[in-house]
Amino acid sequence: MANQITLDDVVKEEAVETKEEAKQEIVEINDMDVMTGQSTSLFGSIANFKEAYVMAQNLAKSSLIPQAYQNKPMDCLIAIDISNRMGVSPMVVMQNLWVVRGVPSWSGKACMGIIRSCNRYKNVKVNYTGERDKDTWGCYISAVDVSTGEEIRGVEVTIGMAKKEGWYSKTGSKWQTIPELMLSYRASAFFANVYCPNEIMGFKVEGEVEDIAKAEPQKAVDISEVK
Repeated sequence: MANQITLDDVVKEEAVETKEEAKQEIVEINDMDVMTGQSTSLFGSIANFKEAYVMAQNLAKSSLIPQAYQNKPMDCLIAIDISNRMGVSPMVVMQNLWVVRGVPSWSGKACMGIIRSCNRYKNVKVNYTGERDKDTWGCYISAVDVSTGEEIRGVEVTIGMAKKEGWYSKTGSKWQTIPELMLSYRASAFFANVYCPNEIMGFKVEGEVEDIAKAEPQKAVDISEVK
């Protein structure tokens, strides 16, 4: 009979349906990547961007996020993108990515978290040196390189350094009240900046922006040009 359906026809039809279902699953997975942290960027597709922007709009309305992000959906969107690339919650980024002189900078506390979560290092330790409450009192971060077994030692930060750099006497500085914590934070920032550049995504770290700004020479002014 002309209209008779054979077994081969059924197999072919099922194969086509399976292929179409697989394509639809891929589309759905791609659309959800931004929500699950599997995609490298929310800017990879319009669907990803739309999903993320809706999330950013809702986050911007929350009073629980840092004030710097409240009512700023575009800033929240950037935080979502960074968190997506790092595989962490957007709240983690918002709480630890500061804007200093218009430049995003990771806090020292965030740097320690980044170092410890980095799969390239193990046995991350905070080491204190010198005499407590003296200028020689210092701190450095050490870790073991997983691939080579070599111990990595970060830059040592001391109270004497903090005084010379002007961190200790700066208005509102915590160096005089919680020096032990500040030593560990600054040491963590230095280690992350040198040994975890990929993980911090090229952003500045705590204190770096201020140090660079302080180091920039002042431009001489030609008084003959002043009107």
